[in-house]
Amino acid sequence: MTYETIVWEVADGVATLTLNRPEIHNAMNERMRGELVACFGGLVANDDVRVVVLTGAGERAFSAGADIREFVAPQVPVRFRETRRRLDFRQLLDRCPQPIVAAIRGYAFGGGLELALACDIRIAGDDARLGLTEVDLAIIPGGGGTQRLPRLVGRGKALEMILTGARIDAREALRIGLVERVVPAAEVKAAGLELARTLAAKAPVALRYAKEAVVKGLELPLADGLRLENDLATLLRTTEDRIEGAKAFLEKRKPRFTGT
Repeated sequence: MTYETIVWEVADGVATLTLNRPEIHNAMNERMRGELVACFGGLVANDDVRVVVLTGAGERAFSAGADIREFVAPQVPVRFRETRRRLDFRQLLDRCPQPIVAAIRGYAFGGGLELALACDIRIAGDDARLGLTEVDLAIIPGGGGTQRLPRLVGRGKALEMILTGARIDAREALRIGLVERVVPAAEVKAAGLELARTLAAKAPVALRYAKEAVVKGLELPLADGLRLENDLATLLRTTEDRIEGAKAFLEKRKPRFTGT
């Protein structure tokens, strides 16, 4: 696939999506949001991709957020359309069946951090700076930040970050549970790809169902979440990969999963 603002690469079951506007810290404009919608929409039915890595081009930023140049003298219908598109692509990440790893180097501010929050696992470089900075522009996070951040770090810490627009470093992000791992800055993409390849070696249907159980289950009462988990676990017992996994274990070899 060829895009103007995103580089798309697929190898060994891993799709790497690189936000590609490094000259302006990978700031997101309407075209990039539209291309993200196209990318993640296409992944839903793509069985060749088992895991996704999302990262930013260059050494300075994952994404500094929205392209502020689009904020000047907005027209209401245009802004409404863009707001809907912004919501659409982040919701697509939730609906994307493949696990998504965010590899964060440098700045992840505003909508850039919201994009990372919509991913399943976040790896940050030790140079990362993260924050929901919208309040400094007299707006609030509008791409899921007010909902996803509290679910990760708790109400109080989320409100502190959102109301102050504070930027935190990678170690603080790790401490509060905003990221899962911190690595040297130069190793961020490699670490993301290494994790993705590890996941891609697992049974693809099991990966998808595990993600579905967690993501959907978080929105359900516990009893309903447990029923969802049981239903998905039962479905997995009918797969060829489940049999292959058991055989490989007994034969002391690596399994050869096919996604069936």
